[in-house]
Amino acid sequence: MKDIYFLVAFVLFNILAIYSVKFLKFFIFKHRKNIFFRLFYSRIKKIGIPLLLLIDGNFIIYFINNEKQKEFYFYFNILVLGWLFYEIIKYIIYVIIALKLSHKDKIRKEVFNLAIHFTKLFIVLIIFISILSHLGVNFTAIITSLGIGGAIIGLAAKSTLENFFDSIRIISEDAFHQGDWIETKDFEGMVADVGFTSTQVRTFDNALITVPNTLLANSWIKNYSRRVIGRRIKFHLKIKYTTNTPEINRVIQEIRKMLEKHPGIVTDKKIENRFKKTIFKNALFSIEDKYGIRKTLLVYLDEFDEYSMNILVYAYSISVDWEEWLRVKQDVYMKILKIIENSKLELAYPTEEIYINRGKELWKN
Repeated sequence: MKDIYFLVAFVLFNILAIYSVKFLKFFIFKHRKNIFFRLFYSRIKKIGIPLLLLIDGNFIIYFINNEKQKEFYFYFNILVLGWLFYEIIKYIIYVIIALKLSHKDKIRKEVFNLAIHFTKLFIVLIIFISILSHLGVNFTAIITSLGIGGAIIGLAAKSTLENFFDSIRIISEDAFHQGDWIETKDFEGMVADVGFTSTQVRTFDNALITVPNTLLANSWIKNYSRRVIGRRIKFHLKIKYTTNTPEINRVIQEIRKMLEKHPGIVTDKKIENRFKKTIFKNALFSIEDKYGIRKTLLVYLDEFDEYSMNILVYAYSISVDWEEWLRVKQDVYMKILKIIENSKLELAYPTEEIYINRGKELWKN
């Protein structure tokens, strides 16, 4: 009879838990404007599954009440508790990230990823130590014997330790963030994740490269994402040879005026108001180099080539986004073509002239 009551209570509890979760999700959805509730709505299953498993498992173990189940009871509880603790810590980290993003604070996602990895490692270590303690392992003897053994393990794990400390070095030096577009001598792509010993980079052909952090820490890295304003537009405009100097000068001046008025091209006036406070606040470094701002605008007759006179056009788009940069560059090209079309100048292109010697034919005739 007691067993029947227990089974009824067990079934009722699970039914109540299912309906409670539904009611809780409905309540959270109504308050989804709050970041805490919105994230909890997406993580409720992740946290709820180990919690319900822990309660149900202990119900079943108590119902069986067998001496042989005591060992299983210990291992089951410590593993599920570790899982539950990990999911709760992960949720807290996500809340911190969301709060910082809502306040428009700059965050280092890779630091939080590293914290999640540390939490996972810490939980696994605690579980491992707890299991060894339960099995009666003498930790004093183990620590005492770590003299020579520790040196052997240290030599064996030398590369792993180097990669681990280099990952800390990469983060502390702020070389790149998660999501940055980087280039090295061997590959180019977007940083997907910075781990304990390696960094994952997603290349533009959608392949995933896993690179040891030691290689990244000890080689040059070009970071294209660390710029606020200014993606370069540089080309030579090839003009046919002419002695019409006033017309050349007029075209150069017209191109320069067009670039200065173009809404997508950087000039001093367009960025002065945006960074005015920062410029006066930070006088110890170059504002352009610190924040990644480029505003150079050059239009000059640059060189005399084999078949053309070359006008250098050198400017920066305000947006650093690739597609927007392409749009601005195309618009600049079209406007320059229009200027050339309305001028007396012509675009140059390589040509070849073939002379046929007909002297012998003339002599015969």
